[in-house]
Amino acid sequence: MWSWIKRVFLLALCLALLAVAGVVWYAFSPLKLGSDPADFSIKPGSSLTSATRQMIEAGIGLNAWQFSLLGRLLGKAGTIKAGSYEVGSGITPLALLDKLTAGEVTQTELVFIEGWTFRQVRAALDEDPDVRHDSAALSDAQVMAQLGVAGRSPEGLFFPDTYRFGKGTSDLDILRRAYTAMDKQLQAAWQLRAPDLPYRSPYEALIMASVIEKETGQATERALVGGVFVNRLRMGMMLQTDPSVIYGLGEKFDGKLRKKDLVADTPHNTYTRTGLPPTPIAMPGQAALQAALNPAQTTALYFVARGDGSSEFSRTLAEHERAVTKYQRQGRR
Repeated sequence: MWSWIKRVFLLALCLALLAVAGVVWYAFSPLKLGSDPADFSIKPGSSLTSATRQMIEAGIGLNAWQFSLLGRLLGKAGTIKAGSYEVGSGITPLALLDKLTAGEVTQTELVFIEGWTFRQVRAALDEDPDVRHDSAALSDAQVMAQLGVAGRSPEGLFFPDTYRFGKGTSDLDILRRAYTAMDKQLQAAWQLRAPDLPYRSPYEALIMASVIEKETGQATERALVGGVFVNRLRMGMMLQTDPSVIYGLGEKFDGKLRKKDLVADTPHNTYTRTGLPPTPIAMPGQAALQAALNPAQTTALYFVARGDGSSEFSRTLAEHERAVTKYQRQGRR
């Protein structure tokens, strides 16, 4: 009797050791890949079993029950992280499992450029193959509602920067990050603003920053351009800034601003209306925000482009007209 029990015990022990050896061997054996490198995505909320199936469908040569058993034995079955991944030749099941539980997702990046309009931002998102296009069929108003800020104009509310993200990330998530970043940058700049500025709110400062962004040919002149526009606001003068007029024309603008455009009234025409435009006209960068909220102390009220990217600043209309004659002859500021 005891001899029979002993034999059964030894047999069970041997089988257990063989099973452990098999799992260990499997854990360290390189996987076959359908391509090198191989890309795959794990959907949010996926279990280990579901994630294994998604990887097999993507061409990862996994043995479903062995990989699932390995994950359970190591206590990692419930810690799989969603996202896009990339693996190369030589990857083992153990290394793959570590990558999945550590969330080592494939990263890519998208750049939002200073001076872009929201239309350009959406176009960049739509054209990026690594972005999940959840907003493609949505209007601008619907996008803002999805971001939790329904009723706001999207123009200028997103911070121009380089955004890194995992492949397959929703365009709404990237927009949400850019919106939050702009809000933080604007609030920080507002707290450190110069005294007695003619803005009633941070949003008005954002509008001014967008105008400065589009008007400035050289970074070193941003604060001085800001000073000119602040002086004009204080005196009740029209800003008379071409980029705002161009923005107001929208798709009607063919690349050339004409005299008739300057007298055609739109909400953004700063030649026909005093004060700031009703919304930003582009995404301002941090430097433009600083120029709007800490403008240079200047007596200048005018400036005209010299043709080399820089501007000539003037205190009086007579000085300005001479500068226009010298540099543009048909200047309009």
